[in-house]
Amino acid sequence: MISEPMTMITDYALGTVSAVVGWRLYRDAREERSRKCWGLAFGALAVSAMLGGSHHGFAAVMSQATYAISWKVTVFAIGVFGFGMVAGSVLAATRGALRTGLLAIAGAQLVAYTAWMLVHDEYRYVVLDSVIALATLLLLHGWSAASRRDRASYWALSAIAVSAVAAGIQFYRVTLHEHFNHNDFYHLVQIAGVALFFRGGRLLRDRTGR
Repeated sequence: MISEPMTMITDYALGTVSAVVGWRLYRDAREERSRKCWGLAFGALAVSAMLGGSHHGFAAVMSQATYAISWKVTVFAIGVFGFGMVAGSVLAATRGALRTGLLAIAGAQLVAYTAWMLVHDEYRYVVLDSVIALATLLLLHGWSAASRRDRASYWALSAIAVSAVAAGIQFYRVTLHEHFNHNDFYHLVQIAGVALFFRGGRLLRDRTGR
């Protein structure tokens, strides 16, 4: 039995796109650690989307243990996605002590989030972690675009704007049809955001020099 077929399909579509762009970014990264981080981040997003689609589609036939474990993996993967995006952006936008400090903070946030989600299941904590990650990306790429006219940051800022629209769709539960709910709409808009992030990710370069 498939509980929410359209949500499952759109989640799988998001997962497939994320897996493809993640692999391409990582494969073509060469020595650019920023691009590798984004590639791994999209791999984590692919895992969360695929598992999320399975939750929506097969919740009625999953055992309680399987559902609980897969949900934990889903939320942990979303945390890794946020960390990977922030780490890659830090490597591309900063250097020196500032870079070291920001990476340490991002790592600490991931550890704290993972520890918290081990004993909590509410999705609002996932949303909070994602909002912090997106706000950090906005600051980093906004600064890079303004100070260095960084082309990758222009694409990243566009992707952040689309992701914000997607988040609004989900928060306000905007639907297009009774058989196409807010989750389905969110997934499709987020696919556009992933495509924009990919376009920027291909231009990412680790910041070097003094």
